[in-house]
Amino acid sequence: MADSEAGTSRDAARASAGEYQVFLSFRGPDTRNGFTDFLYRDLENVGFRVFRDDEELRVGDVIGESLLCAINSSIIYIPIFSVTYADSKWCLRELANIVENVSKSEGQKRVLPIFFHIEPEDVKLKTPLYSDALSRHAMKFPDEVQAWRAALEEVGKIKGWNVKEDQSQAKIVNSVVRELLEKMDIKQKILPRHLVRHHAQVKRLIESLDINQSDVRLIAIYGMGGIGKTTVAQVVFNQLSSSHFGSHCSFLEDVRESSSTKEGIVRLQKKLLSDIVGSRFAEQVKDWEQGMKRIGEALSNKAVLVVLDDVADEPHIESLIGNCSLPSGSRIIITTRDKTIPSDEGFNGEIQRYEMPEMDAPLALQLFCRHAFGKNFPRDDYCSLSNEIVSSIGGLPLAVEVIGSSLKRRDKAVWEETLVNLKKVPKEKILKRLKISYDGLDKNQKQIFLDIACFFFNEKKTNPIYMWASCQFNPLGEIEVLIERCLIKILDNDKFWMHDQLIALGREIVHEDSLDEFGKQSRLWIAEEAIEIIRTEERKDKVQAVDIDGLDDSIEITNQEFERLQKLRFLKLRNGTFVGDFAKCCSKLRWISWRCPRQDFRPDNMYLDHLVVFELGANGFTDDSKAWNLIEGKED
Repeated sequence: MADSEAGTSRDAARASAGEYQVFLSFRGPDTRNGFTDFLYRDLENVGFRVFRDDEELRVGDVIGESLLCAINSSIIYIPIFSVTYADSKWCLRELANIVENVSKSEGQKRVLPIFFHIEPEDVKLKTPLYSDALSRHAMKFPDEVQAWRAALEEVGKIKGWNVKEDQSQAKIVNSVVRELLEKMDIKQKILPRHLVRHHAQVKRLIESLDINQSDVRLIAIYGMGGIGKTTVAQVVFNQLSSSHFGSHCSFLEDVRESSSTKEGIVRLQKKLLSDIVGSRFAEQVKDWEQGMKRIGEALSNKAVLVVLDDVADEPHIESLIGNCSLPSGSRIIITTRDKTIPSDEGFNGEIQRYEMPEMDAPLALQLFCRHAFGKNFPRDDYCSLSNEIVSSIGGLPLAVEVIGSSLKRRDKAVWEETLVNLKKVPKEKILKRLKISYDGLDKNQKQIFLDIACFFFNEKKTNPIYMWASCQFNPLGEIEVLIERCLIKILDNDKFWMHDQLIALGREIVHEDSLDEFGKQSRLWIAEEAIEIIRTEERKDKVQAVDIDGLDDSIEITNQEFERLQKLRFLKLRNGTFVGDFAKCCSKLRWISWRCPRQDFRPDNMYLDHLVVFELGANGFTDDSKAWNLIEGKED
């Protein structure tokens, strides 16, 4: 039996059991091997049960019982209208049944149409494309045409997604998946677009968790950064949360970074509580101690699935799942770089440890090709080169993704040069191998990459974009390049995300560029070092950005110190102010983020002519303070 026939048979069997949530209606020759396949895989990856039918494999003129079961049991219907959709009597029959189901559901079911290389006007029969197709059908199926016409006109009015020929299909698919997750209130994690399945690891982890047993278990997945711990944890979470734990599950990301402050810990505690028992319960948490108490109450009576991603210290676990005895059947998964975390004491259940192995050569090649070519295998003329590059990279998924993405659509000469550079670097020097991709960026892309690595990872993108645009870095286009090359991501909340190996790479590049002389660094992100450099008397012609946050003592920056920072464009200052006459300071500052507890503002003639972002935190300025004149760009 062909693969498509086997898949249809499996879908038919599952349809009879009413196992579907999403029904895809599409015209096979138009979209089966492209857009529809991408959408089907991504929906399944996040845990949806999806029915896709192939009208070309049907016989006769009547919709079968299994297909009707699939339509009846589904909640979301996604017709993918394409150029020849209306040429298929089967597609039109599906659509008529879908519209009938939705009308009877009293708002419980929905249609979300996708217009693939056509316009809604075509579906509403305002153009000849579909109306001519109905005219042809009228000869053979006169009794059905009116119902088809009504179904097309009805669904054509619904706002959906337009897929243009020059648009990224991946972005549209991602948008559809996110909207479905939101509409169905499902907590599934959206997996990487070019995911290569970790079948063996996922199977072993799920067997070790053994959700059919009533005990309490914790599995620690450990290994080096970038090896795929988070991804495999996401896959396991998706499978178990949708099939067993329902709403009593939570996936907490970047625990190490978020737990660096008490405010960050409280945010994580609130997310956990919101996921498990609802946002109203989470809003009651004012500090981390209260958060621990509330979590103890919330996790006391129902089996839960909790993932703590990137744990660096034992207290992280304690602050998030507490010292309480978890209910029978609960499962905790942590990812960590330290195989000694957690300790065997203090947890009221079984602890197992799983070392994440490097990706083997065939899977690494497949992942590389997905990023470099958009498919699972290399072009014939790049086959040998691809294998050599993958062999030189090693089995670290992060490096495979970044280097594969950097070679997409590049000349063979660039590939050959990359291979030569890779062979010069020992496999254990991960950052050096990743730097090869950084070296392929242009000047503006490098500036933005380094800014994010040093300051703006996990920060919203709006203010940095204003600053970069003012500096003529062309941020919108350059950010797209960084995303395409897997160097950054933009999360749902519009925040920048960067893998911590790449953060480390960016900061190492800044150190190397200055030959470890802090005064020559382009960026200073450690408060103690920053204030020490500002206090020195020599000019700092290379310093572009400074973060002075976290110091307990009050800071005064004098006009002489400020004048030495000729190229400063970003300043984050907490618990400090400015002193002196700034008339001679020709500032290029584009962005100041300022939290000042003082009421007095003592500088004179401070002009910030290039300022585009003025971020004021808690301050005691009076209404007539001279500080407000900075916004106007003048002093009285």
